[in-house]
Amino acid sequence: MRSISNNEKDIALEAIRKKLVGKILNYEEIYAIMDQIAHNKLGDILTTYFAASGYAKGFSNDELFYLTKAMVETGEKLEFSGIVADKHSIGGMPGSRTTLIVTPIIAACGFTIPKSSSRAITTPSGTADTMEVLSKVEFSKEKIYDIVKKTKGCIVWGGSFHIAPADDVLIKVEEPLLFESYDKILVSIMAKKVAFGATHLVVDLPYGTTVKVHRMKDAEILKDKFENLAKRFGVKIHVLISSAEEPFGNGIGPILEARDAFFVLEQDQKRPFSLEQKSLYIASHLLELCIEDAPQITKNHIQETYGSCLGWATDILKTGKALQKMKEIIKEQMGNNNITSNQLIPGKFSFVIKATDNRPIKKINNKNLTIIAKILGAPAQKKAGIYLDKKIGDIIQKNEALYTLYSETVYNLEEAKESIPNFPIVEF
Repeated sequence: MRSISNNEKDIALEAIRKKLVGKILNYEEIYAIMDQIAHNKLGDILTTYFAASGYAKGFSNDELFYLTKAMVETGEKLEFSGIVADKHSIGGMPGSRTTLIVTPIIAACGFTIPKSSSRAITTPSGTADTMEVLSKVEFSKEKIYDIVKKTKGCIVWGGSFHIAPADDVLIKVEEPLLFESYDKILVSIMAKKVAFGATHLVVDLPYGTTVKVHRMKDAEILKDKFENLAKRFGVKIHVLISSAEEPFGNGIGPILEARDAFFVLEQDQKRPFSLEQKSLYIASHLLELCIEDAPQITKNHIQETYGSCLGWATDILKTGKALQKMKEIIKEQMGNNNITSNQLIPGKFSFVIKATDNRPIKKINNKNLTIIAKILGAPAQKKAGIYLDKKIGDIIQKNEALYTLYSETVYNLEEAKESIPNFPIVEF
């Protein structure tokens, strides 16, 4: 970590002024801004000015590299030997908690996967919020090393021990507006992956009308930026672009999303098959990326035994090895490793929204889904959220359940019920 110069705040302030009028910044200027933010010396107003300047003007490829590098260098770093796998979704889609399924699959396959996850920014639950239902997520650097040594993986909150600290401050100032710029998404993800020592990374990049990235064209631009930035840090990357018009799971909110993940790990008949398929898709691509640098004997074994990395990932899930690995991780993260899906019970105050006539569901409005789930209390209220009883394409019958609202308080539940006419979740 670089020493702090006396005039760094002056450099940072002048750099923000430059960026606000669209000028290109050098590494010294960007480092000064990140250093001041990381040490809480800039304040929310000036930090917001910088975040807004990036949203409005964007950053050059060099600036993106400098931002990522400075975020890493102003915080702690982890180092692991050999292949270090990782995955990340750019977010924006509630109820798609693949990390809790992919991480134990990859770890059960024998690859190291120290997963640094985020808390909610634009959704009712980040991966860290969901994992916190099952175990602790805040640990020291030394404890994370210990967890990974014992289990090959972890699912922790990256902000718990000063990793890319400037990013967490920027997230806080962006959160009230429910948006991040594409460049900020890119830097935020890559900084934490680099800081966690990732060598092989799969990025899930969904696009759709009500998620962060709206068009295929924008997704392709962001994909190119990910690939360029990863190359400069020596990280092998595979960016998966996919259309996403509705959550892959049925549950929205920390405990409901954790339950969906456990339904899949347990192979329960109630499991959301879209979430299972998405998780296997990501896991198989990450395994393919890792296998490229594995010994030939390992490659031959996988081909002969499973036929493909998808076959390998599927076997790990279907045989219960992923569930067992998840329980090992939960135990080492000081959670209850005997937890089951039927113990993950949502808020005691609930209300079922029913159909008024017979017709097919044409759209799920993910933005409104997020708004209502937050009104219900998510993610602060772990048991608050929404369970989607029906999805796009389903033909609903009159008086049949569309979705169910859950909250820990009557007040939140009533407020959500009153808000639904203004923020409709299901469209016919």
